[in-house]
Parts: sequence; C-alpha cells; structure tokens
Amino acid sequence: MVLVHGIWNRQRGVTPAEAALGLADTARSRLEQGLSAAGLSHVPVPAMAMAYYAHLLADDFAEAQAGDGGDGLASLSPAQLAQAWEWLVAAGVPEMKEAQATYLMPVRQGLGWLVQHHAGQGVSSRVRQQLTERLSRMVVALVQDLDAYASRPGRRRAVCEAVAHVIRKEQPRVLIAHSLGSVVAYETLHAHPDLEVEVLVTVGSPLGLPAVMRRLEPEPREGRGTRPKRIRRWMNIADHGDFVAIPPKLGNAFPVDVHETVDIGLLDPHTLGSYLANGVLAAGIAPYVAL
Repeated sequence: MVLVHGIWNRQRGVTPAEAALGLADTARSRLEQGLSAAGLSHVPVPAMAMAYYAHLLADDFAEAQAGDGGDGLASLSPAQLAQAWEWLVAAGVPEMKEAQATYLMPVRQGLGWLVQHHAGQGVSSRVRQQLTERLSRMVVALVQDLDAYASRPGRRRAVCEAVAHVIRKEQPRVLIAHSLGSVVAYETLHAHPDLEVEVLVTVGSPLGLPAVMRRLEPEPREGRGTRPKRIRRWMNIADHGDFVAIPPKLGNAFPVDVHETVDIGLLDPHTLGSYLANGVLAAGIAPYVAL
C-alpha cells in the first residue's frame, strides 16, 4: 500500500525519507484501528509507504501567521481569497447580495455561517469558535498548498515525479490519496501511464471543487475528468462534515466506481488518520490487502 498525504504534513528537522517513514508508521497504527472497528482484526496490516512531497512546496510561501487573530486569512492574496470564497459558496454559504472590494470579511463571515449551519444549536460558542478557527486554517493551508503546487510547472513535475517514484518502487495494490494528495495522485497517474494500481482510494478529496478542476492536468473536458489508464477500481470516501471534500461525491465529474460517506465526528472530519481509523475505509480495502 502507498499513501499520498495532503495538507498539514510538512515535517521539520528531519530528512524527506525520515518524514515519510514517520508518517507511514502513524498511518499504520490508525489503519489497525480501522480494521478493528470494521471487525477485521484478523486481517494483517499491509506493508505501507508514504509518498512524501511537502518539502517540495515549502519554500514558495510563508506559512500563515497568527497576526490576524490566528486564522491566517490575512496572509492570502486577493486571488486566493477569491478562491476561498468560491470554495465556501460551493459548500453552501449564501452568495453575497452586494459586491465587496475584498473577500476577506465575506470569507470570515462565511466560515462562521458554515460552522453555525452544520454544528447546530447544541454546540457551545467555544466549540463553534474552535471549529471556525480550524476551518479557517484548513482553507488557508489548502489554498496556499494548491498554489504552491500548481503555479510552477517545474515544481509540479517534481512533486509528481517524487510520488511516481514511490509507486513504481513499491508496486502497491492499493493507493490511498488524501486531500491535496488526491489531486497530486490523479495528475501523477495521468503523467505516468505505466503506473498500475488495482484500487485508488481518494479520501477527503477536493478534486470536484471548481477552483481545483480549473487547474487540473489533464484539463477536464466538458466538466468531466478522465480515469487514469491503469487504475482498475476507484473508490471515493468523504465525511459529510469534511469541508475540503466538496462535493463529497465525485461521480458527476469523475469516473468513480464507489462512493462512501462516513461520519468521523464534528471535531476531526478531515485528517488522514481519522479516515484510516474508520471502519468503512478499512472494509473497503480489506479484500485487496488480505490476499
């Protein structure tokens, strides 16, 4: 099994190889929890490798600082704020009635609306604030990482080459791609058509976001992406509260075979570890790793 990580995975003070090993070890323990949750404790946890690429993005931007109240939104460019607003509208935030000179305030208000709408009345104001801050940081991380990946062709190729090298070396039956990693995996598999994987599992994927689809290589035609040539099966899993996975079902835009929606929980709906520890993902890949 090979995993392709998403946002929030820059590992400092270690080499890329050490970072990959550490992330793989953490993922292995979370998948063990998932197999147990699915009643599949008898299925052995497969050999696992992490395709680590965060270090290749890191020197393109300064990470968001806490000078604007801790959410990092003020560090985004006007174009990035516009992308963030488009993301929020896709997630259900009402459109603005009047045009704004800047998207900063609408984005902040939209984040609050989104949390209020999904958290409901039974959640304390403190928890809502924590959720809003976390979602803000998630928006900043994804928009910045996407720009760092897609804005420079040389860097984009380097990231895809790094992921392709791991897949080619490990020859996995299962490829799990999380968050921004699903974008990287999709492009890598297209750029390297010799790579063969029995099942691709995208989790918490933003592939269907309009701002992401516009920047994909190869570019979607008539609003639909294409299936990598040597992927036999494609499963997509999204938590209904994962605001990165918008829309949660990719089938209207990509040739996905199976969609699964899970309920990870309000406080941690997006991390790779939470998806791996969920019994739905574990049950979905068990037939491929138990042989």
